[in-house]
Amino acid sequence: MIVYLNGEFLPLSEARVPVLDRGFIFGDGVYEVIPVYAGRLFRLQEHLQRLENSLTSIKLHNPLSRQQWLERLETLVDRNNGGDQSIYLQVTRGPAKRNHNFPEPVVPTVFMMSEPASILPPSLGAKAITRTDTRWQRCDIKSIALLANVLLRQEAVEVGAAEAILIREGYAMEGAASNVFIVVDGVAITPPNSQFILPGITRDLIIEAMQAAQLPYREADIPEAQLRGSDEIWITSSTREIIPVITLDDKPVGAGQPGPVWSQVWHIYQDYKQKLRSNV
Repeated sequence: MIVYLNGEFLPLSEARVPVLDRGFIFGDGVYEVIPVYAGRLFRLQEHLQRLENSLTSIKLHNPLSRQQWLERLETLVDRNNGGDQSIYLQVTRGPAKRNHNFPEPVVPTVFMMSEPASILPPSLGAKAITRTDTRWQRCDIKSIALLANVLLRQEAVEVGAAEAILIREGYAMEGAASNVFIVVDGVAITPPNSQFILPGITRDLIIEAMQAAQLPYREADIPEAQLRGSDEIWITSSTREIIPVITLDDKPVGAGQPGPVWSQVWHIYQDYKQKLRSNV
């Protein structure tokens, strides 16, 4: 595997970051995950805008221009043999003496790696659980400080579930590492973006696709009771795409199988990917 670190492309085994890097010491940094289909970056401008938003929120200047990000990302994809990949990129505030306040000057650490991505088959459905949202107040920042998310996802894994859907003050927010949609009477509903929800790239694409296909949807708060009584639940992310949840806290969702609205949207999403692969 070839990675990018601070201006160099090199084998992963040779990449080194100082132990005093603030990403390691404080979790002081942000990240993005970008799918690649047939060597083509998935919604790159949207990912770079979200990265810019996260950097601005933590008061860290973007170390690269849009063109520089594009050139480095495309080179990374090529050096890892193209095809379907998943790119992880991370920007931290860089190495400095351990002190809570920002160092002067700031020399950010920029790291990117790419791994092969498997093609996801049509989902047979997944199990999910609900948990109280114990994360911080700025979930809209794609922070590398993910311990709360890790612990919540681990609770799901330990009971054989794919995700933990998080409840804050009686409302469903998102998954530990995904956005959430429900379907009620044929209408897809997803919570509106806020400081408690990461603005999902896949989430936004699904909304665009439903608009284009004239499928009914709305952005609205989802009370916990509505979540539990919904006809369909989906969890969405760039790497897992659109997964139907068929049991929630060991109780069936709707008919206990992937629903018809999910099936329509899943096929639209696959068509979008095929057009991207074909450079349409």
